[in-house]
Amino acid sequence: MSRGSGGYDRHITIFSPEGRLYQVEYAFKAAKSSGLTAIAVRGTDCVCFVTQHKVPDKLTDPTSVTQIHSITKQIGMLATGMHGDARSLVQKARSEAAEFRFKYGYDMPVHYLARVLADQAQVYTQHAGMRPLGVIPILIAMDEERGPQLFKVDPAGYFVGYKATAAGVKETEATNMLEKKFRSGPQYSRKEVIELAISVLQHVLGEDLKASDIEVGVASAADGGRFRVLSSSELDEHLVAISERD
Repeated sequence: MSRGSGGYDRHITIFSPEGRLYQVEYAFKAAKSSGLTAIAVRGTDCVCFVTQHKVPDKLTDPTSVTQIHSITKQIGMLATGMHGDARSLVQKARSEAAEFRFKYGYDMPVHYLARVLADQAQVYTQHAGMRPLGVIPILIAMDEERGPQLFKVDPAGYFVGYKATAAGVKETEATNMLEKKFRSGPQYSRKEVIELAISVLQHVLGEDLKASDIEVGVASAADGGRFRVLSSSELDEHLVAISERD
């Protein structure tokens, strides 16, 4: 129980006199417990996200640690927060996408998946036998009708589409920087989108990153609308381009 909560954080379904649900607020804090920051940017013909790649232990296999997950061939998810909750959410998303494909005969649109995950998160805020998940998923995809799509879902069940967004420890600083970059309504190409996301992450962290320090997922028209994770060699090319430009 936090100081000043007056015991209203003992149950998920009880509002405080100020109209706050403390357990939901704690879920937002839990989503930052991993100590990571994620950036997502949408361009004219592609959308991407980038996050830190931290290996918790020297004996851990780095290839087994990731925050980026493929939900379908077109949809990618970046889950920032508690790893166990993220794994559960990824499984839920894949199950919903597979059921949609089986029922309707075509792949689930990313905006519909975002709505499904938001609906589930909202239900978790009103039943005493559940708890909100301490994870914030960012979804990206190339939609056949709407083009590049970027959505973020929070533990309270709110979701909305973005031109660019951030999540994690340095969310506020990254959001402020992205707002300045998009103030004039620029149209970014695939290369510019990826390098913008990486450079913003470097700026808010205050350090130069190596290819082994980050993970980048991209969905673009150049790849036929498929979602994929960039390789180390591709990351090196973008990092060199950013360092030469700066």
